[in-house]
Amino acid sequence: MKKLKCCIPNIITFINLSLGLTAILLAVNSTSSSSNLIYSCLLIMVAAVTDRLDGKVARFFKVTSDFGKELDSLSDLVSFGVAPIVIAWEITFIHFGILGYVLSLLFALSGAYRLARFNISNLENVFMGLPITIAGTLLTIVNLYNYFAQINMRYTNTNATLTVIITIFLSFLMVSKISIKKR
Repeated sequence: MKKLKCCIPNIITFINLSLGLTAILLAVNSTSSSSNLIYSCLLIMVAAVTDRLDGKVARFFKVTSDFGKELDSLSDLVSFGVAPIVIAWEITFIHFGILGYVLSLLFALSGAYRLARFNISNLENVFMGLPITIAGTLLTIVNLYNYFAQINMRYTNTNATLTVIITIFLSFLMVSKISIKKR
């Protein structure tokens, strides 16, 4: 029974990773169906729920581990660092040339840095910097807004400019030393 209890949080984490990877695959295949971008965003939202759940389940069963922490971080990088920026690329940054590449790298690298710093910290009650799950979810909301603005012919340069600003701001918040109290 103990082995099963140990596996449940990791299975939930693998679901998170699978959702993020599927979101990426759908986004890069969005030319076959533009609704793939909606599905990609929805998968990231579901991944956020599973990310919240895996830690709670591990603590409930008293099976937290360094392995689980590392697995969770790798999954979070895919689901909230890479997947949202791939969608942003498909909707907005693809038209920006080199700046689009730089913005995409900035967001993903900031998320990786934040996760690595979190994994080596021993802060109990606070997060240092904006958690990647929150940053990725917020960017996903921006992506959904931009997607619907595009299909309703209301997407403008202002949308693109705001997406750039939001991406830079979220990247900054992830690597910042701002303390956020854990709930």
